Amino acid sequence: MVSNEYIIVEKSPALNGTVDLYGAKNAVLVIIASLLLTRGKSRLNNVPASDDVFAMIKLIESLGGQAFFHVQEHVLEIDTSMVNKWQVSAQMMKKMRASILVMGPLVALFGKAEVALPGGCIIGERAIDYHLKNFKKMGVYIDQAADYLNIHANGLHAQRLVLEYPSVGATENIMMAATLTPGITTIVNAALEPEVLDLIAVLRKMGARIDIQAPATVVIEGVTALHPVEHTIVVDRLEAGALLLAAAISGGSLALPQACAYTMDVFLLKLEEMGHEIVVGPHGVGITIKATKEPKAVSFKTAPYPGFPTDLQAPMMAAQCLAEGTSIIEETVFENRLVHVHELQKMGAQIKVTHNKATIIGVEKLYGASVIATDIRASCALVLAGLVADGSTIMTGIHHWTRGYDGLEKKLACLGAQIAVHTMHESQSGFTSQELAVDAPAAKLVSV
Repeated sequence: MVSNEYIIVEKSPALNGTVDLYGAKNAVLVIIASLLLTRGKSRLNNVPASDDVFAMIKLIESLGGQAFFHVQEHVLEIDTSMVNKWQVSAQMMKKMRASILVMGPLVALFGKAEVALPGGCIIGERAIDYHLKNFKKMGVYIDQAADYLNIHANGLHAQRLVLEYPSVGATENIMMAATLTPGITTIVNAALEPEVLDLIAVLRKMGARIDIQAPATVVIEGVTALHPVEHTIVVDRLEAGALLLAAAISGGSLALPQACAYTMDVFLLKLEEMGHEIVVGPHGVGITIKATKEPKAVSFKTAPYPGFPTDLQAPMMAAQCLAEGTSIIEETVFENRLVHVHELQKMGAQIKVTHNKATIIGVEKLYGASVIATDIRASCALVLAGLVADGSTIMTGIHHWTRGYDGLEKKLACLGAQIAVHTMHESQSGFTSQELAVDAPAAKLVSV
């Protein structure tokens, strides 16, 4: 018997309510990897129970670590006392691109690592050249056979490193390795996303000496050892963006008391330009949106932080499909991040793609259809479109949804969305579907 899950979204009323946010997936994955730099028990709070988190936990365990995930409490405890391996299987590496982030800690600890090229969403080449070029400058030797990397070093050397592009992953990987490298390592043109800053906060708690200088420069003075930590993961600005867009596209109102507006400036600016009312709480914490009934089309270009996030491009495109006027969206970060356009077109969206630009002419209605999620953020765009499309939208490929979000469908349902996860069983008698309760309780303690 073959089992396959899918999401059904029906046209929903305006979404209204208040929602709490989980920790950022893009912060917690690298922070879990950074725990390899320590010896002992660490505790992370506000950890989302997404599939990528479970995959990273399994990777740490494969290296000798122990993990206990208190799912309902969103608390993850990891003991790195027994980490004694530096090889990661290709199967684990292929599950997500964040797996490459164990390379820096492993080389710093053992002077070697054996890893495969990472997997993840098919949204671009995702070359790790920025990682490898700069590790070589630090004295690392890299032998590549097909998709496998054999990495070794006779001691790392502090360097002044310049990134051609402010790559988040390269910044994080180099920085983690540099924390245990004697001398001063400087990363020029470093990525300074909120998730990178959260990693820096964790490394400083461990005892790392890290300074941020203008313009976009990170300076790391190596230390001899780092110690375990307790840390609360920064809230997920991408989950916040998805929820704000759900309220916007449905014409509702929503309060996110924990959302940090100062990490979402350009995105919030574009929502205001559409006509939505945005209210920000004291000290930039807390966001409330009251959606306009007559949204205007806006244009934007994705860019590294603090520009418009590439991870909110697809969900924002869904909102432009019903806005009055014409929107031009230019994707500058990942060359294949417009694949969701074809699926939105199935629903009646008027979109034309030329190279890395999409031109969207707003329409009066979208229509439910069978669509396929091709990556994490595309899955969000299709669910948002389904909230306002006439009829039913059936989305397959929801492993992308569960990789990136922890029960986002439950939060949307609590706001009034008509959404459910189903499972389809193939048997001799044909296909049947059975709804999975969106409010099913999670296990209290999971060891993975």
